[in-house]
Amino acid sequence: MPKRPLILVTNDDGITAPGIRTLISVMNEIGDVVVIAPDSPQSGMGHAITLDSTIYCDAVTIDEGDQLEYRCSGTPADCVKMAISEILNKKPDLCVSGINHGSNSSINVIYSGTMSAAIEAGIEGIPAIGFSLLDYSWNANFEGLKKHIKKLALEVLQNGLPDGVVLNVNFPKTENDFKGIKVCRQARANWVEEFDKRTNPQGKEYYWLTGKFVNLDQGEDTDVWALENELVSVVPVHFDLTAHHFIQKLNSWDL
Repeated sequence: MPKRPLILVTNDDGITAPGIRTLISVMNEIGDVVVIAPDSPQSGMGHAITLDSTIYCDAVTIDEGDQLEYRCSGTPADCVKMAISEILNKKPDLCVSGINHGSNSSINVIYSGTMSAAIEAGIEGIPAIGFSLLDYSWNANFEGLKKHIKKLALEVLQNGLPDGVVLNVNFPKTENDFKGIKVCRQARANWVEEFDKRTNPQGKEYYWLTGKFVNLDQGEDTDVWALENELVSVVPVHFDLTAHHFIQKLNSWDL
């Protein structure tokens, strides 16, 4: 029989989140699964790593299945580092992160712990996919995502990904089946933030970060457009942040 691929599963919502439990069940159909995920929610952590405190990583059993599971006190990026260096002692054939409770389209990819885990795997040369659903509810329905996740994972295992590239996959929230899968670019959009200033019972002022998402991109080839039209968006993401188009102009400056 052909060897089953070794698949690393992680997320940023925490190891007990329904999204990662769904992702684990799908990956168990494909390969041998090892789960290393945060022991508590780490949303919005981006690519943070733990430098000034200890990290704990303990074997746990959350629910039935053939997977091996570990809960980690660190960030999503820490989880991937821990998996490669300490738990697996080798690189898995695939890393999948999610399923995130909430979209990671457009600028959200910068802040996302889900995608940072996938990117950390990509840095190590591991094919990786981040999965997110545009539904922030803890009780979101992930059932309709399973067949699409399985297909995408199998395609990556079969075809591989270019060096330095990972996939950012976002599912729209819809009561019906998705209208299709669209390979997209990241939309030019951002959050317009406000800080809601309040006072606690002891009289000390504190703030809640609020704001609204503003799409500045009218293109019909973006991830935001795809989600608005009930399409699954697939964006190839690379972690080389160099603005290559500006290098020649920058060299013309009197530096």
